[in-house]
Amino acid sequence: MASDVATPAGVPASGPILSGRIYDATGVALPGARVVVEGTGAQATTNLQGEFSIVTPEEAGDVTLLVDYLGRPPVTRIVPAAERGRPVSLTLPAASGEDGDIVVTGASLLDNTARALNQQRTADNTVTIISSDAIGRFPDPNIAEALQRAPGVGIERDQGEGRYINVRGAPSEWSAISVDGIQIPSVDPTTRAVDLDTLPSDIVANLEVTKSLLPYQDADSIAGAVNITTRSPFDRKGFALTGMAGASYNQYGKGSDYRGSAAVSDTFGPDRQFGLLFSGSYSRTHRRPDNVENTWSQTPAGLRVTETLFKDYDTKRQRIAGTGAFEWRPSDQTHAWVRGTYARFEDDEFRDRIGILWSEGTLQAGSTDRAATWRNTRIEKQVRHRKQVNEIWSATAGIEQRLGEGTIRADVAYSESSQTYPRRDELLFRSTLRPTLSYDFADVDLPSYSLFTTKEHLQLGTYGFRENAYRSNTTKNDELTLAIRSDVPLGDFVTLSSGGKYRERHINADEERFRDRRTSAAPTQSLAGLLSDEDSRNFGYELGKRFDTGLADAYFDATKAASERRLPQSLTADYVAEEKILGLFGMAKYVKDGTTLIAGLRVETTDFESSAPSVSRTGAVTTARGHNGYAEFFPNLTLRQAFTPNLILRGALSRAINRPNFPQIAPRVLETSEGNTVRVEFGNPDLKPTLSNNVDAGLEYYIRPLGVISVNGFYKDLTDYRYTLNTVGVYNGVGGATLSRPINARKGELYGVELNWQQQLSFLPGVLGGLGVFANYTYTKGNATFDAAYGGRSRFVLPGQSTHMWNASVFYERGPVNLRVAYTKRSDYLDEINADNPALDLYWEGRGQLDVTGSVQLAKGINLFAEGKNLTNTPGVRYFGERFRTYEYEKFGYTLFGGLRVKL
Repeated sequence: MASDVATPAGVPASGPILSGRIYDATGVALPGARVVVEGTGAQATTNLQGEFSIVTPEEAGDVTLLVDYLGRPPVTRIVPAAERGRPVSLTLPAASGEDGDIVVTGASLLDNTARALNQQRTADNTVTIISSDAIGRFPDPNIAEALQRAPGVGIERDQGEGRYINVRGAPSEWSAISVDGIQIPSVDPTTRAVDLDTLPSDIVANLEVTKSLLPYQDADSIAGAVNITTRSPFDRKGFALTGMAGASYNQYGKGSDYRGSAAVSDTFGPDRQFGLLFSGSYSRTHRRPDNVENTWSQTPAGLRVTETLFKDYDTKRQRIAGTGAFEWRPSDQTHAWVRGTYARFEDDEFRDRIGILWSEGTLQAGSTDRAATWRNTRIEKQVRHRKQVNEIWSATAGIEQRLGEGTIRADVAYSESSQTYPRRDELLFRSTLRPTLSYDFADVDLPSYSLFTTKEHLQLGTYGFRENAYRSNTTKNDELTLAIRSDVPLGDFVTLSSGGKYRERHINADEERFRDRRTSAAPTQSLAGLLSDEDSRNFGYELGKRFDTGLADAYFDATKAASERRLPQSLTADYVAEEKILGLFGMAKYVKDGTTLIAGLRVETTDFESSAPSVSRTGAVTTARGHNGYAEFFPNLTLRQAFTPNLILRGALSRAINRPNFPQIAPRVLETSEGNTVRVEFGNPDLKPTLSNNVDAGLEYYIRPLGVISVNGFYKDLTDYRYTLNTVGVYNGVGGATLSRPINARKGELYGVELNWQQQLSFLPGVLGGLGVFANYTYTKGNATFDAAYGGRSRFVLPGQSTHMWNASVFYERGPVNLRVAYTKRSDYLDEINADNPALDLYWEGRGQLDVTGSVQLAKGINLFAEGKNLTNTPGVRYFGERFRTYEYEKFGYTLFGGLRVKL
């Protein structure tokens, strides 16, 4: 974990220490500023609260400080001899360099970019910073979507909203997520990856993506560690109030979308040594995305569509989040804090579904890989009400104390996450008609289906009750963290750091399933009696009428208690696990002139225990147990060579780990079904963690007055890469089930390069000087090799890896007006591997998205803004093997959002 108090860099170890803070004219702290003592060359860097401490000469007298901050002209300040013994406060002039203070109210894109670039420039390792105000300049409502703007970061979406991140083409669980340096557990029982759509973007101060780890950081981030820094009351002098409120319109929505946030903080006490902050965020959306899914399976005639589901969603999502912080800074030597965060995400969804079960009939002669006719097909109509609630909260307390020229820091933290389904209710009707139907994929996105010409699905009198189904899922994760770290200068240019962290996590996943096909469970109304007068439609497909949501819920509430419990399904998905990780590290940091060299070693021991019910074919229930224990070593060598303050070479040799997802290593079985498609996921207690030996190298040039051009390359040598392989087989007597098992690949590799260009084009004449550019491109390649062949292949590309990722935006800022047009795109990437047939590997199609934002300052601290998101209305598409074999096609529309921002 990084220290909150900036430490001296490149200084003699003797002499009085001068501490201080650096602000802009509005009292906002300036992080990442480089502070130099003229005459000695001693250097220090300010932290997020603008604090620095630096060694000064032994001899008495005035001290001259040079403050170097990108986006503002260099400034010298003289600290009189009489003031050297107490903290100093320095205010930098406005970015214009003109005399006098020009008030900056937080609307400036350039000011927010400067905060990020200054922190990146002065970091010891390779990091990407996104500041809170910069986040606000994009239409990104959650953390995942904010991170997609960073070089090398792609996102995975759910109904158009970002949920998981892929850093440098790696799987989402390869990036640990922390809040204020403390890892938070995932809410999803199937993965270690954190659902970042649970966390709104407007509660944070900084997003930091670490691409090359240092020894004091947790080793479980092969791709990159993400730290979410919450606000501090010392981010500004005295009282501060910020807020935002607005409403939006979605092309596929109901027009009732709102978002608002506020933060208030103040410092108090005789010497302003106490600080208190509270922030909160609320948003709600009401969307109706369109979705069609086609399942392709192997038949004697070849790959054919065996099931089609038309899904008409009505989804309400709500996010509530808050943070609180109490801090005590009685002197420049002591800092203590208590912080807490809470986030709640609720997804309340009704889904009307028409299903064509082609495989219930007989494939007719003359079919091709794009068109087919089936006789005796089956038609279904279903309503589902699913309500999902994710909650994440964390509390942390800590103290950092400077002892002479060294520091010691201790943290204790507790975090908890949960995912529950208060409703997961389904009612299914089947038609007695067994029509002959056909499909034609001449249009691969929106194929033609003869059903919508013959309209058998609209003959409501032919439908009869088939079943009700209920599921209850509860997953809880909690984690206790204890950490300590010390930093002690040794000689003139070396600092020794050591410490340890203990993490203990408990996971409990419980699922109950019910299903009733008895005649007594049928609704008293016919299907027609349960429908509303509202049309159900997907794209151009007329699906009939929607279910009446009130009548559907009334049926669910009346029959749920009597529905029959399903066994063994209500037992086999459950598991309990406990994971204990002890990490110890030691490192030496050498700093002289422009060279920073860090060498260290981290050791982590892991003890994992799990258990799950096991049900035999006779129905006997026993407990299956799994245990994994191992110790791994993580050496590290990191170089930062500053040829000039603005030309920096970085290199690193490191090692990292990714432990298996909990259900992958727990001895449990999870069965899910959608229509006639059955999927069974098996745990593997013998699964090994994935290890990676990493090489990182990059060159950065920071442009005056504000900008950067950088290139970063990386190579990761992988051992025991973890794959999930899908095969088709028999489960509990049911044939054609997709059987999913995790296994280790013997070796693998992941490599690539990131290019980044950000610049204010102030050299252009006249009004064109307000233009600027943000652009980055990432190229990645990777594969893993098995000892055995699967479907004739022993070498596979890595899931989640897009070969190409682009971000490009042009901004304009002049006076009170700023505008930004941004485009982001990633190429196709693998989602799942089919071990039997490469043609059934599942891919996500790459997608591009155009976003536009703009604001105008109405008065000091008050800005009117407008945003347009996904203006291209780009769909989300998955396909099997080749693009024409479309599995899922979904559109979620563009969003227009506008409102008011206040920063006082």
